[in-house]
Amino acid sequence: MLALRYAERELRAWTRLWRGTVFSGVLSPIMFLGAMGVGLGGLVDENAGLVDGLDYLVFVAPGLLTAAAMQNASGSALWNVMGGHKWLGTFRVAVMSPLRPQDVYLGYLIWETAYVAATAVPFLVVAALLGGVPSWWGVLAIPAVGLCSLAFAAPLAAYSMTQDSEANFSVLLRLGVMPLFLFSGTFFPLDQLPALLRPLAWVTPLWHGVELARGATTGSLGLAWAALHIAVLVAFVTAGIRWGIRASTNRLAT
Repeated sequence: MLALRYAERELRAWTRLWRGTVFSGVLSPIMFLGAMGVGLGGLVDENAGLVDGLDYLVFVAPGLLTAAAMQNASGSALWNVMGGHKWLGTFRVAVMSPLRPQDVYLGYLIWETAYVAATAVPFLVVAALLGGVPSWWGVLAIPAVGLCSLAFAAPLAAYSMTQDSEANFSVLLRLGVMPLFLFSGTFFPLDQLPALLRPLAWVTPLWHGVELARGATTGSLGLAWAALHIAVLVAFVTAGIRWGIRASTNRLAT
């Protein structure tokens, strides 16, 4: 599969530049876990008791993990893809080889998904050491997080392929992606939202990713619900990839 060759290229580049990604990919999410899960969580447990039947650290850890993956994948899909096809030209150089535009686009997605899944490992280990992962099924949170990140990266990378400027990227993150932190069950159960807002949360990839990850770390998610969440995320991925293949061909084949 030629897309794997481009993913290998991204891996080789990362091995030279990995130090610059440690904070955003690993340390920052772990710091949020300490602040929200341990610091705020202690106050919540002391004053409010259980949240959705769970200690707050157990409740919030998979939400923070999935939300961090969403944020990292979204920012990378917008700016890094813009760099690939316009600023740095690495995508255009790649298609001068036997690689096709769709191979470059799919290879980027393979790399981004693998990277996000890999950065989830140290977070999950720290969360487990703190007592935030009570089930051995928690290891399945890693592929859940990878799938959720791909559900964001695929359409956003496709969108970036259609753009000639990054002018709209910050607005898209601030008004489209970042609010999902608050409205997708990351910090509190969805039933705390007004009834009119809950259907909006149900159609967001982040809520399905959070539910998958939380079900894994707590060992509480049934097969039927898991299948539903996976199906929704796969639908986002499929739609994004179809768009991305068209957009990358139009952008890089000219």
